[in-house]
Amino acid sequence: MSGSFIGRLLGPLLDNVGGGTRARTAAVGGLFTAIVGQAREPGFYSALAVPDTLDGRFEMVALHLLLVMRRLKGQGVEAGKLSRRLYETMVDDFEKSLLEMGVGDSGIARRVKTMARGMAGRIRAYDEALADTDGSRLEVALDNNLYGTVDPVPDGALVAMAAYVRASAAALDAQPLESVMQGEVRFASVPA
Repeated sequence: MSGSFIGRLLGPLLDNVGGGTRARTAAVGGLFTAIVGQAREPGFYSALAVPDTLDGRFEMVALHLLLVMRRLKGQGVEAGKLSRRLYETMVDDFEKSLLEMGVGDSGIARRVKTMARGMAGRIRAYDEALADTDGSRLEVALDNNLYGTVDPVPDGALVAMAAYVRASAAALDAQPLESVMQGEVRFASVPA
């Protein structure tokens, strides 16, 4: 309907129905695009030794997603709805990606369920580690998740990645909530 004349005419009015559903959809799209774009930055895979695999890329998207979800946490009902939609968008995107890779229908449900279950643990681990003043707790969480398939993790990679995650969390915390709610997000610079 949005491409039609009536859709363009009524669009602004309909945005206010149902708590700004269109605005929230646009915000989710902007946030998810920024998250995936940041997660694909080559510096993570070269300078910080993140595995350039399906699992490594999933971990990078998950890490950036939870940083944004952390920023939205406790910021009211609309922020909660946006956070939920963002998470659902990630799950849908992974499901679509698995289909494109040729994973059978029965395998998709199992893998998406495993990813979703794993996300709950990651969210908790990273959230607790960021709240803790002990810097090593974040390194342990990153080692267990992001670098879980890397043995050994190259010297300095965990420390550098932990510094990046803390800097990104700080950048998001400093960003006005209104801009995040509109789909804009700023992460720290990626080490080169």
